[in-house]
This record gives sequence, structure tokens and C-alpha cells, in this order.
Amino acid sequence: MTWINIAAAGVLAIGAIGCAAPDDSGSAGEGADTAEEPRHVKVYFEKGMFGGWPANHGIWMWGEEILVGFGMGYYKDQGLSHHIDREKPEIPMLARSLDGGETWALEDPTANGHLITEGGYLHGVTRPGLTIPPLRDSEGGIDFTHPDFALTVRTNSIHAGIGRVFHSYDRGRSWDGPFRLPGFDTPGIAPRTDYIVDDKDTCTLFITAAKPNGLEGRPLCVRTTDGGKTWKFLSWIAPEQGEGFSIMPASVRLSETDILVTVRDHDGPRRWIATYLSTDNGSSWEYLNDAVPDAGIGNPPAMIQLRDGSICLLYGYRAEPYSIRAVLSSDGGRTWGDHITLRDDGASRDIGYVRAVQRPDGKVVAVYYFTDEASGPERYIGATIWSPPPK
Repeated sequence: MTWINIAAAGVLAIGAIGCAAPDDSGSAGEGADTAEEPRHVKVYFEKGMFGGWPANHGIWMWGEEILVGFGMGYYKDQGLSHHIDREKPEIPMLARSLDGGETWALEDPTANGHLITEGGYLHGVTRPGLTIPPLRDSEGGIDFTHPDFALTVRTNSIHAGIGRVFHSYDRGRSWDGPFRLPGFDTPGIAPRTDYIVDDKDTCTLFITAAKPNGLEGRPLCVRTTDGGKTWKFLSWIAPEQGEGFSIMPASVRLSETDILVTVRDHDGPRRWIATYLSTDNGSSWEYLNDAVPDAGIGNPPAMIQLRDGSICLLYGYRAEPYSIRAVLSSDGGRTWGDHITLRDDGASRDIGYVRAVQRPDGKVVAVYYFTDEASGPERYIGATIWSPPPK
């Protein structure tokens, strides 16, 4: 069996896309390693603007071609909150690289009527002049193994939302959808893009549902075996976190039966990333460990399996020193090494939401949002290209 892991006019001016020099500053801190010669580039940066949250959108790769989604809005100082103007549009954007993440070009799917998002999921308002397309019930027939396939899952709320599925057969240049994702007998769902393709008709989504009180959230996995016509609940991945939440799962298939998932957890003052394992293809889960015992004020995981078989988990560390970090496991997530600092020059906790892929040459491209003193107060989409240490 072969499976595929994927971990998402005229209103805004499209700004310059540039490159940043390699970063050699900062100390990783006790118990940590610094990645060897990581190189940072800017995917999207524009004065007066805000770029954020790739983990809410998704990343896809075809050889040297990488596509990543993010939200673009207007910069506004909001104190300890996200520095985005909530009274102006936030637009779902795409950035495409044809050279393995070295350079990037922006694409605006909503200008062509694609990937339009509404509701409380946005940190701003819906782009003026757009017609929100109606949700449709899928007739099935999605070919999940098409060589130019991409899938993204969105919501209209971070709490009890309505899930919507879009798919593309031309590497994200056009999208079909939105197709309705069921609520699975929950108050509502808040899915982001994380999925595993097993064959032409079979795809498993790893998503978040609202808790019984209607607030975020608890992770679950669901599966279609009929090309997206129907989606069935498989299992809850992690227990409900009382007053906090357990959200934004990241998955890796280890074998035909084993799936590894990490989730963003919050309970009381503690924020961490927990690890769960299924040995029955998603029907049940066991807690393994805390891959990241402390994530500052919290950040979702991005997780990929490297070509040497090891697992690479990446995340934003939202405490000083504000960092983009990684941890590695050589035993399928049962134990994790010390964190590796990719960069620690963040100027604020308003960073992270990493998505990542491994290039054909073995280098990992981690895409995230960031802010640093040298660039100014704007939040931008950055990428770090680095070589994980050998297993």
C-alpha cells in the first residue's frame, strides 16, 4: 500500500517578496541544539500588512514545487493580541515556490472565486465584493491519488463551526468546492488541513470538534472510502481538556496499521504538545508522551516523516526567546530528543503556526509567520531551509 501524508481583487496591494540573510544570532539555551546553518527567506512581507497562520491553511509539495496558504491582512498594533486590523479584510492567500522554497510568488485565489472564507474563523472581515459560495454535498469521485492533487479543509469558526472541503487537480491553481463536511454529532467542527491519502478513494482527516459546551476543542479522525461522498467518524484522538482545549492534530502514517498524531494542548496555565499512537489504523489511540512539554503560550505542531525514517516535529515557541524550533524522534514518537532552534530572533510571541515539507535533496522547508526587530513590527510569512541531523 502507498500512502501520502499532507500535514492548508484591488482590495490589497501585493507587496515585494524578498530574501533574508542567514541568521547566526542568539543562543538556543540549555538542553538545546542550534540547527546547522539554517537559512531564512521571506515568503511574504509588506510594510503596513500582516501575514499569518500557515497552519490554518496547509502546505503541499510536488518535487521542487511547494504551495502554502496563509492569511493576509492589515497591520495594527493590538497589544498582546494578534497585530492585525480586525475591521479590514483578511484574505486567504497562496504562495508558490518552483525552486524548493528559495523564492516565492503570491497567488490570490479569492480573486477568482476560490477558497473564500467567512465568519469567526477570520481575524478580519470578509473581502468586500465577494459572493460566498454555497456549501454543496459531494457526489464523490474525488481521486485522492491524482499526481497534481491538493486538498484543504476550512471552517467558519474556531469553535462550533461548519467544515468545508476544497480540492484541486492542478496544484492549487483552481479549486472545486466548498463541499460540506459533517458535524459528526458534535456541536460543530473547526477543521484545519491535515490528511493522509491511502488510495484513490480513501482519505483520513485529522480535525478538531467543539466540546459539548460549544467551545474549542477536541481532536478526532474521520475517513472517506468513497471518494469524498461520505465521511465517517473513526475515533476521538485525545481526551477532553476541561477548561482548556486539545486541538490542531498533525499526523504521520508509520505503517498500514500505525498512525502517529501530535496535538496542541492547553489546560490551565500549561501549554504543550502531546503525542498519541494508533496501532489499529485510527480506530483507537493511546497517549505516548509530551513531545514538547512547554510551548510558551501555545502553538500547533507540524510533523513530517523524514526519508531516514525519523519523525520531525516543528513548532513556534511563544515565550522568550521567541523561536521556531524542532524536535526529532528516531523511534516513531516514543521518545523525543532535545529541541533544535531554527531561529530565536522573534520580537513577539505572535509567531509560529508552522507547516513543513522535505525537499528531494533532504533539506526541510519550514514555513511559518514571524516578526523580528530587523524587519519591523509587521508580521510576515517566513521560511527556514535547513538540514536535520542524521538519524
